Amino acid sequence: MFLPPEEFVRSPQAMARSYSEAEALDYTRWLATHHYENFHVVSFLLPRRLHQDLYNVYAFCRWADDLGDEIGDPEESLRLLAWWRRELQEMYAGRAAHPVFVALRGTAARHDLPPQPFDHLIRAFEQDQTVARYGTWEELLGYCRYSANPVGRLVLMLCGYRDEARFRLSDATCTALQLANFWQDVTVDLQKGRIYIPEEVLVRNGCTGGIPRSATPAFRAALREAVQYARRLFREGLPLARMVDRRLSFDLDLFSRGGMRILDKIERQEYDVLTARPSIGKGERAGLLLSALARLAFRRAA
Repeated sequence: MFLPPEEFVRSPQAMARSYSEAEALDYTRWLATHHYENFHVVSFLLPRRLHQDLYNVYAFCRWADDLGDEIGDPEESLRLLAWWRRELQEMYAGRAAHPVFVALRGTAARHDLPPQPFDHLIRAFEQDQTVARYGTWEELLGYCRYSANPVGRLVLMLCGYRDEARFRLSDATCTALQLANFWQDVTVDLQKGRIYIPEEVLVRNGCTGGIPRSATPAFRAALREAVQYARRLFREGLPLARMVDRRLSFDLDLFSRGGMRILDKIERQEYDVLTARPSIGKGERAGLLLSALARLAFRRAA
């Protein structure tokens, strides 16, 4: 039963069988803690009562992402994403069958989660199958509105926050994280035929004809502009950490500063992400953790 999405959809047995709620919860917990990206979904500081809910939301996101990126055939990905949307609609109609939705339906009911954020994520992964380049910042931010921002809004709703002021700050942070990931993974995205640096930024800095084979002065100038744009969004979203529960505040602070650390590393590499992918090592992650804890302690004392 414990199969990643790309293997699960190719298994007639997995697709055909029925899943109890206990089995479904076990599956989403496994997927969230054993997936190949090894993403730490649940911080040790987040309330334990939310852990399973976060596993369930993560499992939905992971499935949608993998149906878009791990199938290897855009037409098949579009077919599977359309099926995933129908499964989402079935869940909200009270007819969950897939283990992710059997698990997620309780989370959605307990926290009154609307279907729109989930549907928006599917829309983003559908867009990945048909759009490989973005002409302007407006177009790219429109994509991030569907690919990144729903995740932050879902986490806020799980934690009891639903106001537009917090949503806007969360959107800034989530979009900044998405952009930092794009600038970190320029070569990875190129292998998929995608370029996320807006064409207007490349052209304005003299980098015509797409991404060059090596980090030319024009490419470095374009990426410098892109990094500065993401950094402004991170700063715009930082006040959110002071407007939420201290445990969620810790995670927000850690994610934001981790994203900004990636931008710092790109800057230290003189914007050459084509030769080496910037990343954060274990020692740096420990430093970020300690500094975030220190800021949390200071705010508590204040």
